[in-house]
Amino acid sequence: MSVPPLIAVTLGDVTGIGPEIVLKAVAAELPVHPARYLVLGDEACARHWNDRLGLGLELRREGAPGEGWRVLVRETRGSSLPAALPAGAPEAARAALAWVEEGARRCLSGEAAALVTAPVSKQAIIRAGHVDFVGQTEFLARLAGAPRTVMMLLGPDERGRWLRVALATTHVPLSRVAAAVTRDKVELAIEQAARACQTLRLPRARVGVCGLNPHAGEGGHLGTEELSVIGPAVEEARARGLDVTGPLAADTLFHEALRGDYDAVVAMYHDQGLAPLKMAAFDQGVNWTLGLPFVRTSPDHGTAYPIAGRGLANPSSMIAALRLARTLAGA
Repeated sequence: MSVPPLIAVTLGDVTGIGPEIVLKAVAAELPVHPARYLVLGDEACARHWNDRLGLGLELRREGAPGEGWRVLVRETRGSSLPAALPAGAPEAARAALAWVEEGARRCLSGEAAALVTAPVSKQAIIRAGHVDFVGQTEFLARLAGAPRTVMMLLGPDERGRWLRVALATTHVPLSRVAAAVTRDKVELAIEQAARACQTLRLPRARVGVCGLNPHAGEGGHLGTEELSVIGPAVEEARARGLDVTGPLAADTLFHEALRGDYDAVVAMYHDQGLAPLKMAAFDQGVNWTLGLPFVRTSPDHGTAYPIAGRGLANPSSMIAALRLARTLAGA
């Protein structure tokens, strides 16, 4: 009899909604799939939310004797966090990053089949002393020695129509986007998007590529990046046998993708891709890091400080992240 896979899950920033959505999602998934979960985070916090929400999870401390467990809790720090911390507290930010690092280590060693990360605050982590922190995607890429990663967000709308969006650039100020969009980055995003479609076992891997400028540059009248960077990247990808079209006007492309003309979209910058994705699939959206040597997913939203601690957080995106992680891990 095969051993069910172990999925590592971080609690994220405990002053946000991370602990709540993690515990809710794990509780929802235990009855429907035999996977086991390793919760990386503050044990007292996890137990607090388990009790407060009446979830009835049997949380076993890692290393404690006994068999038949489904949910382990592992603290990677020397002591528990204070019970009441203000939103974005440095202690919480540093702990959240340590849990992500531990999750990556577990996956790289083969102990865990996948890593699912709860939301963190980039601003809080930078304020806590990690001044070079850009995002969890980039942090994991450095830890894994995987420089050719791509962020993809994917999810269905209320009618079951999917959007899958890969980003050529990620967390870049808008004033720097044009310089950041390079031929290599566009080619990489196309390649990884097509590979993602194959990994998901879709019948085809048709990729539509956004232009950077309005109307995809209007033949150079509204910008030249489509002619000098994006177009040549598309042609190179097509020459390698990929089913790719572009650059196309983004305001039309997402509509065409949602109706099924394309299986994935490559967007040039963060909000160009994520705004339509979250409009269509906010509750079911998942962030999937392409190009890592292990599976990593996360919900498509942030820490939601304004509703943290109130028991109101919707775990749907975290549930979707757990399910995709299991699927990608072959579970």
